[in-house]
This record gives sequence, structure tokens and C-alpha cells, in this order.
Amino acid sequence: MRVFKALAMAAVTTVGLASMSAQAANTERSLCVFDIIGASGDVYNIMKDYKTQAAGWGVDLKLKPYTDEKIAAEDLKAGQCDGAVLTGLRVRQFNSYAGSFEAVGAIPSYKELQTVFRVMASGNASINKQLKQNGYTIAGFAPMGAAYLFVKDQSIDTVGELSGKSISVMEYAPDQANMASQVGMSPVPSDITNFAGRFNNDSVDICFAPVVAYSALELYKGMQPDGGIVRYTLGQLTNQIVLRSDKFSDEFAAKSRTWMLGQFDRAMQVIRNAENEVDDKWWIDIPEEDKRRYNEMLREARVNMTESGIYNKDLMDLLRKVRCKTEPSRAECTLAME
Repeated sequence: MRVFKALAMAAVTTVGLASMSAQAANTERSLCVFDIIGASGDVYNIMKDYKTQAAGWGVDLKLKPYTDEKIAAEDLKAGQCDGAVLTGLRVRQFNSYAGSFEAVGAIPSYKELQTVFRVMASGNASINKQLKQNGYTIAGFAPMGAAYLFVKDQSIDTVGELSGKSISVMEYAPDQANMASQVGMSPVPSDITNFAGRFNNDSVDICFAPVVAYSALELYKGMQPDGGIVRYTLGQLTNQIVLRSDKFSDEFAAKSRTWMLGQFDRAMQVIRNAENEVDDKWWIDIPEEDKRRYNEMLREARVNMTESGIYNKDLMDLLRKVRCKTEPSRAECTLAME
């Protein structure tokens, strides 16, 4: 009996030591996570589960919460972070392909967005090459929600009525300023920390945001008493994981993209919950004819901004194919200009 007991204890000890050895062998890396709410936010919570998964892929991740996205991006560039979770607009400086996801009107619905995410996680060699640029690798995507125009006057329900209005635009997103100027609006350079405040304190007439900002950033204050949300998707906003290519293997990045794809429904639940918080009275429905005008206007804007190098041409071509697969009757499907 003593022999069997000794053997059993030795086996347990061996397993324990092996487990400790495996943990010790995990490479330590840092991931700077932008979440405007901080460590209690939904993005950070998903990343806590991501940290658990990463341990199984051989990496011990140290999560660092940031409420200022600009600082998180600068720390990534300075090597203070081995990776970072940023919005797609900030990702452009690291990867033009993934950083073009937010192109105006390029992804009209969540169905098309999920299709694009699946393509990104497919393991296709040409896609993987696009996701690895300039010493950085894109290792996952999550939806932030469709972006809409929040306005102070519900009578703004046509393209023409946008003329002469001021709008907050991200200072690091030239496409937003270009689009605003094209329809006669006055763009006011802002960032993610102050655009909502400018709308709420009447410094601008309009802001561009996902529905999650309605409650989180209290945009309902800026809409009172006569404002609303124009029910037309101007773009899809995303969160993306950006890794320094010399700090993470291609295998890790591939597993990361696959795992993040599996979190799509979880992220969408947060978005749906936010949408359900919006009182129906705030929604502004625009005429079908105006929707067609918006579609054409945004298509022309994408073509111009792709030609000027703001958007990545290869991604624009992919997104057009996705749109046309979903809705073959779109006018652009016979033009193939993107």
C-alpha cells in the first residue's frame, strides 16, 4: 500500500510541477486596453476573458486600462505596450487595411459586418498578409455599433438640411471632415474624449456616434428637447487588437482572430441593449429617396478618398463585394468603381 501511495503522490507532484513549469514558460506581454469607461467597461471585460485564453496560447498578458485612446496608441508606438485594443479609426496609423473598416457607408448592416469579420479570421494567406503591416499585426475585431448622426433638430431629415450645420469630427479622421464639407457642414475637430461634451453643451449642432454613446456619454442631454437620431447607418465602428509583430507569433494572432470572432454575439448583445434604451421618439426616419442620395454620395466619397490614399483600395474592393452579395440590386454593383 505504501508503494502505491508513494507512486500516487509522485504522480500528483509531477503533474503539479509540470503545470507550474508550463505557467512559468508562458511569455509575459502587455496589452493596453482602451475603454472609455475604464476597467469596469464592456471592452475591458471581454479582454479579461481574452487574457485567460491567451494563457492557453503560451502568453501571460498583463492588461492595462486606458480611458484616453490617444495615450494608449502612443504607448503602443513607444513600446510601452506590446499590443493594444483601439478603435478602428486609431488603427489606421498602424494598418491601412484594417483601419479602413470605418469607411463611410462601406458596411451598411451588422450581417455584412459579421461576414467581413469571418473573412478576416478565415486564415486566407492574402488576408493575413494585409493584416500584418509596418511591424504590427491585427489580431481580432469586435463591433462597437453602427454610427448615426445625432442632431439637435428633428427637422433635419434630408441631405440638404445638413448644410450650414456644425458637426464634431475626429481630428485624426480626415474622411469625416471631407464628408462633412461635401454636404456643406462645418467640421469641428474633436476627439473621443470631448465630442460628446461639445454636442451636449451646444457647441456643435450634430455629432457622429454609435448608439452605445446615447447612454454612456449622455447624448440624450444634447438632443433635448427637439433633437433626434437619424436612422441611417453612416458606418460601422469597431474595436481592434493591434499587436507588435515582433512580440507575438503569427499562430497566436490567428488563434486570437478566431476567438474574437466567437465573441461577436456577445458584443452585439451590448449594442442591442444600448439600442433598446433609446426611446422611440428620438428616431428620425428619412425618405427612401434621400437614402438613395446618401448611398450615392457616400459611394462617391469612398471612391475619392480611396484615390487620395485615405482608404485601402483592397479592402474597399472586398467590402463592395460583400455589399453586392447581400444586396445585388445596389446601383454600385454594376459599376465596380471601388
